[in-house]
Amino acid sequence: MVEVEGCDINQKDHMSNTPLGWAAENGYEGVVELLLCRDDIDTNKQDERGRTPLMLAARNGHGEVVRLLLAHDDIDPNKLDRSGYAPLLQAIHKGHEAVVEMLLRQDDTDPNKRGGGTETPLSEAAERGLERVVKMLLGREDLNPNKPGRDGGTPLMWGVWGGNEAVVKMLLGRDGINPNKPGMEGQPHFWWPLRKGRWKF
Repeated sequence: MVEVEGCDINQKDHMSNTPLGWAAENGYEGVVELLLCRDDIDTNKQDERGRTPLMLAARNGHGEVVRLLLAHDDIDPNKLDRSGYAPLLQAIHKGHEAVVEMLLRQDDTDPNKRGGGTETPLSEAAERGLERVVKMLLGREDLNPNKPGRDGGTPLMWGVWGGNEAVVKMLLGRDGINPNKPGMEGQPHFWWPLRKGRWKF
């Protein structure tokens, strides 16, 4: 490959993004593939918001770019941006189920990863009623189905809050789910939605 003197393939622009970051964010598969052939490419370099190329591709649903990045040996699928989002949580938040599936196929993707002030992947999917995503997450043996997110709310509590009966049934059917674990403010799972008028009997 021809090297251009003085050219830094990982150089950041005024928004602290790299060529790989821009290509990943916009879904330019061919450009991403070319850049990944470089031995000196930094696949985990973060922009001004702390977003990596994988995160930018995942949040925009660019599945082929995500596949290319995950095939690279140096990729870190668990880096957090400055808002506390990992690529998996970004993909769930945006509803990109195919990308979620790719990320969860990676053994080194942490299905419990959360940052400050954010939900766990399972809580996010449960609250949003993403049944297929909840099922995929529950299929991971290393998942902690009771891990709390922001304000101490558990995945079951957020599933109840979201009002999706199918999601609640899936959660209650998972071994290890503790239906008695207190949710936000130390209250039972079903108390908070009832207080807010979300569910009425």
